[in-house]
Amino acid sequence: MRRAGEKNGNGQPDLRPTVRFPEFGEDGAWHTETIGEISEPIKEKVGEHKITPVSITAGVGFVPQADKFGRDISGEQYKNYTYLRRGDFAYNKGNSKSFPQGYVCQLHEFDEVAASSAFICFKLKDGYDPTFLKGLFDRNTHGRQLAAHITSGARSNGLLNLNASQFYGVQLPFPPNFEEQERIAECLASIDALIEAETEKLEALRDHKQGLMQQLFPTEGEDLPKRRFPEFANEGAWEETRIDQLCKPFSGGTPPTSRDEYYGGEIPFIRSAEIALERTELFLTPEGLTNSAAKLVAPGDVLIALYGANSGEVAVSKIAGAINQAIICLQVGPDSEFVAQYWSHLKQWIVNTYIQGGQGNISGEIVKSIKLRMPRNPSERLKVSKVLTAADNLMESQENRIERLRLHKLGLLQQLFPALDEVDG
Repeated sequence: MRRAGEKNGNGQPDLRPTVRFPEFGEDGAWHTETIGEISEPIKEKVGEHKITPVSITAGVGFVPQADKFGRDISGEQYKNYTYLRRGDFAYNKGNSKSFPQGYVCQLHEFDEVAASSAFICFKLKDGYDPTFLKGLFDRNTHGRQLAAHITSGARSNGLLNLNASQFYGVQLPFPPNFEEQERIAECLASIDALIEAETEKLEALRDHKQGLMQQLFPTEGEDLPKRRFPEFANEGAWEETRIDQLCKPFSGGTPPTSRDEYYGGEIPFIRSAEIALERTELFLTPEGLTNSAAKLVAPGDVLIALYGANSGEVAVSKIAGAINQAIICLQVGPDSEFVAQYWSHLKQWIVNTYIQGGQGNISGEIVKSIKLRMPRNPSERLKVSKVLTAADNLMESQENRIERLRLHKLGLLQQLFPALDEVDG
C-alpha cells in the first residue's frame, strides 16, 4: 500500500490519509473534487422576511449581529442579505488568527437566518456528508489553496481579496466510498459532542461564579452582601471607598517602535490582551524602559485593560514587567484579589455605563472614580476572594480540558484526511 503523498502510476498524487479505518484499508486512493462540483450556490435573498441577521465568528460559527456587535448592523442592506436554512454553509472572507484565509461553517444554531451578502453561501449536493465536509474546513483544507490567490492584505472592509470563482475552485479530497465519509463523520461528530458537553460545563461554572459574586458583594445602594460568612456576621457594614483612595493608579507607555535598541531585551512588555498571561510577545531593553513612559508592575498588581476589544477586563499580574498606555495598574497589596474580583463583578455595569454600545475605551479617570465597598476586617476580604478565586481555578481547569480536546480533534483531522500539498489551488 502506498503512503500519503506518493505518486501513482500516472504520476498523480496518490491521496491516502495517514490513519484509515481498517474496513477501508483496501479501498484505494482518494480523489479530489472542487467545492463548485459538490455544491450549489445559494442566491435567495431575505427580502421582506423577518429573520435574525447573523455574522460569522471564526472557530465558533454563526452568531447574531446583536450579540457580536451590540446591535443589528444590517441596516438598509438587510433585504439583500442571503436567506440561509439549517444545514447550509457559508464562507466568511475575513481573516483571523486561526483561519487566515477565511472560515467556512455550517448553520446549525438556527432554523433560518439572514447572512451578509459578503459571505459566499452554498448547500451540498446529495452524496456528500456535511460533517465530513465540516472536518475538511476545520482542517483549513481550503486555506492553503486560497492563499495563492491573496495578493494583498484585507481590504478596508476587513475582507480578503478573494472572489467566488476562486473559492468554488478549491479542491477537496474524498474517499472512493460514501461509507468511509460517514465513518469519519461519526468519529468527528463524537469528539464535537464531547467538546460541546465540556463547553456547557464551562458555561455552568461561569454562571455559578456570577451567582456567587451577586451573593458575596453588596448590590447597588446596599452596604452589606446578601450572604455573609457566619464568623463575620457581627463585623458591621462594608465601607465605601473610591479606587483612587485605595491606591495611586498609573498607566504606562510604548517606546518608539522605530528604535530597535528599545526592544528585544529581558523586560516583559505587557499589552492589554496579555494582562492575565505568564509570558508576553514583546520584551523591552533597559533603554526602552528608561526612554519611554512604560512603567514597571510586579506580580500581584491589579491590571485593567483600558482600550481595545478587551476593554474593562481585569487580572492580577502573574509576572513582573512593563505596561503600556492601554493598561492601568492598581497596587493594592494584599487586597489585590479582592479588588480584582470586585471589579470583575462590576465590569458589565461599568461597560454599560461608560462604553456606549459595548465598544470603546475606558479612561483612567473612570477607573479612579469607581466606588467599591470593602469589609473592615482583612480576613473577610481574604475569604471572599479565596472563594471566588477557587471558582476561577475550576473554570481555568475546564478551559484547559476543552483546549486539550480541541488539540486532540486537530490531530484527528490531520490524520483522517490526506494532505493536498501536491494539489495546486
